[in-house]
Amino acid sequence: MNINSNYLNLKDSYLFVMISQKVQAYKEQYPDKNIIRLGIGDVTLPLAPAVVNAMKDAVLEQGVAETFKGYGDEQGCDFLQKAVQRYYANKGVELEENEIFIGDGAKSDLGNILDIFSTDNTVLVPDPVYPVYVDTNTMAGRNIVYVYGTIENEFSPLPDTRVAADIIYLCSPNNPTGALYTKEQLALWVDYARKQDAVILFDSAYEAFVSDPNLPTSIFQVEGAKECAIEFCSLSKTAGFTGVRCGYTVVPNALKCNDVSLNKLWLRRQTTKYNGVPYIVQRGAEAAFSEEGFAQSKANTLYYLENARIIADTLTELGIWFTGGRNSPYIWLKCPNNMTSWEFFDHLLENANIVGTPGSGFGEKGEGFFRLTAFGKREDVVEAMKRFKEIA
Repeated sequence: MNINSNYLNLKDSYLFVMISQKVQAYKEQYPDKNIIRLGIGDVTLPLAPAVVNAMKDAVLEQGVAETFKGYGDEQGCDFLQKAVQRYYANKGVELEENEIFIGDGAKSDLGNILDIFSTDNTVLVPDPVYPVYVDTNTMAGRNIVYVYGTIENEFSPLPDTRVAADIIYLCSPNNPTGALYTKEQLALWVDYARKQDAVILFDSAYEAFVSDPNLPTSIFQVEGAKECAIEFCSLSKTAGFTGVRCGYTVVPNALKCNDVSLNKLWLRRQTTKYNGVPYIVQRGAEAAFSEEGFAQSKANTLYYLENARIIADTLTELGIWFTGGRNSPYIWLKCPNNMTSWEFFDHLLENANIVGTPGSGFGEKGEGFFRLTAFGKREDVVEAMKRFKEIA
């Protein structure tokens, strides 16, 4: 028996496990402290009533022989595929039903999609970046190259034609930096990918937070993207499904490698390795795309965006450089007084009892920066910013 030795190249501990351990140790030492968590990007508001009611109805269906559902299609129920199709049509993007695959979230599909690609591909990853992009390719032993986000490019790096790549990861709005690409910038990436015969894996998990109509919410709003991109989205943030688990992946029929359809390869992978999202969850997701459900979920999104504005305004008042905070639930700030990311983590925890995320956990260029999230309760965000001002 031999193990996959590539796993030995992973860091010993996942970033958020390290944070949890530090916070737990502090709580044990100071049990009376009121710790405010603005770190992990989990939602705090409940599911929309329309979603809950749809899931209740689906549960009752499962208790009646005439409406009971067993195994479903691995690529998703047609009623949810149609709902996603209509959602994209409202963005000006026309999709075929068979291009939409329902899954249990963007994180899973972003890792699982790699099954259809050779391990000898070179992967281009932005830095700083969501750790899953790097870790899943490290597990497979792929060569990883980086394009770097900096203050100068506002953490929205553009392609370097001198760098060759086969698989390209993009995320907009970005996790962790909150930065967004314009349509013109995404067009540069699409042009680069087509010239490289590469595929873009586009993570749009936070697209629901984009309120500026001039900013794209799908890479397929860029001409030519269907020939070089796969898009991943999650209802985790769009509709608060972090504990319910549902998302979708769009693999265009036009996307091919050496005349082989990637859509058909992904379908073959899913029908072999995946049994699909539960019927009850898919009915809830369908309701999230209804007029009523969308309006209710949008109210939650606006609540989080107001939290982000409060954080952003505080940093502006204090003269601290940051990106995000608008059109994004993340705020990416430069650590004051030239502190390292973990020094600032300790400083916030010990002096203000606030938990954030050290930027160094997201890559080399994350050192010296820090991520705050807007997913807390309003009163906690207001209190956290009051404390932040006192120690800044």
